[in-house]
Amino acid sequence: MKNKLLFRWVSIPFFLMILGAFSTALSADTIKIGVAGSHTGDLASYGIPTVHAAELVVKKVNAQGGISGKQLELLIEDEACKPELATNAATKLVSAKVNAVIGHICSGATKAALRTYLDAGLIVISPSVTSPELTLSGRYPNFHRTIGPDNVQARLVADFALKTLRLKKFAVIHDKGDYGKGFAEYAKKYLDGSPGAKVVLYEGITPGAVDYSAIVQKIKYSGADAVVYGGYHPEAASVVQLMRKRSMKTIFISDDGVKDQTFIKVAGPAAEGVYASGPKDTTKNPLAIAAIAEHRKVYGSEPGAFYLNAYSAMLAIVNAITKSGSTEYKALHKALRTYVTDTPLGKIKFNDQGDAIGVGFSIYQVKNGTYAELK
Repeated sequence: MKNKLLFRWVSIPFFLMILGAFSTALSADTIKIGVAGSHTGDLASYGIPTVHAAELVVKKVNAQGGISGKQLELLIEDEACKPELATNAATKLVSAKVNAVIGHICSGATKAALRTYLDAGLIVISPSVTSPELTLSGRYPNFHRTIGPDNVQARLVADFALKTLRLKKFAVIHDKGDYGKGFAEYAKKYLDGSPGAKVVLYEGITPGAVDYSAIVQKIKYSGADAVVYGGYHPEAASVVQLMRKRSMKTIFISDDGVKDQTFIKVAGPAAEGVYASGPKDTTKNPLAIAAIAEHRKVYGSEPGAFYLNAYSAMLAIVNAITKSGSTEYKALHKALRTYVTDTPLGKIKFNDQGDAIGVGFSIYQVKNGTYAELK
């Protein structure tokens, strides 16, 4: 009898200690993951693939029993890549007591929302936001991304234009937004610092304008060998179309905001030959092959932009919750930097700033109606 009582006296506190280690994850009926981004509007082609990636990962994890016996639940908020809507989306997700957030998709919207998440103690992982300051400034320790920052992307574009294409004169154009202008500023900095290179035009355009004739005229008279454009596909498509209508053969080079099939659909034949940087092609990775096949099976279409980055972001947060046994901010923050996650992008973890180690960019060119990675 004494042995039995001793066992009961020891086992109950021990059980409570183990239970306490997982108390944060078990305090609610489900583990809630917010997904915020552009799900409507011109930039929906960037946001919807992230929703699909999150849905597929959650479906798989839940089918395997969830995490610590808890099912994952998605809460999806659309902010159309607009800062004012992003703040509202963040407030809604915080009020709904999500445990982490996948998103947002655009730099300006993300910047607007991050303080809300930081104040609430929430980890955020974006599949597509490239503004360097969001990690390098140290102001948002809760922010992470599964894509490289714009300073790295701009350096690649500048080196490609100078060393591979051997161009000398550049018109650097941007859409005045946090993302587009940030990329353009870095590109200009690298081009200005290169012997023999000259930025002959540096100017911003207004997103959604009816006519871009004025800027196209300036590009033409500047004598630029190439346009380096920072921004998203709607404006890029309009500018390229107008350039080709005016028989301008000026090379067009852009960023991952243009490296999207929607740009090709909108720009039509004018897209042919356009260069853009984008995440390295990892579609031969076995996990990427499987993730793409899942999308085709469930949604009946190709995944779209940043799908593999989003899939990897979801796997990273699932791995962090699983390994740490918690949904608390400090535990997840440490786990993301400690444990490697096997993803469609390869094996990744995050550095002290929140940037993913093991991801990078490549240069692509539109060939026969699709983007092809240049080796």
